[in-house]
Amino acid sequence: QVHLVESGGGLVQSGGSLRLSCAASGFYSSYAVAWFRQAPGKEREFVVGISATGTTYYTDSVKGRFTISRDNSKNTVYLQMSSLNAEDTDDYYCAAAFSSSDYVAEFGREYGYWGQGTQGTVSS
Repeated sequence: QVHLVESGGGLVQSGGSLRLSCAASGFYSSYAVAWFRQAPGKEREFVVGISATGTTYYTDSVKGRFTISRDNSKNTVYLQMSSLNAEDTDDYYCAAAFSSSDYVAEFGREYGYWGQGTQGTVSS
């Protein structure tokens, strides 16, 4: 059974950094992972994704500030977030889908597995 568990959220001051982790288990073949975020009353938003081959794709608002990486030996994907501002305050979710391609999907419907989320709060 596939499981995704996020960790690393918390409270940080504006300009600070957070590192989120997404630990995956149960995957029996290659998979892509993405991070989404959602604020109360707003739609879920794609943040960044990494394909099974390591190709990455970032939404414009986080380019240069966020970095996604994966450690396949630990079945973990990381999201390093820097230069955080109040607009980055959200619940962050990792999502995964079986895939062996370079493709990074931006839409939530393309991911069949989701974690429970972790909250990141940026104080101004």
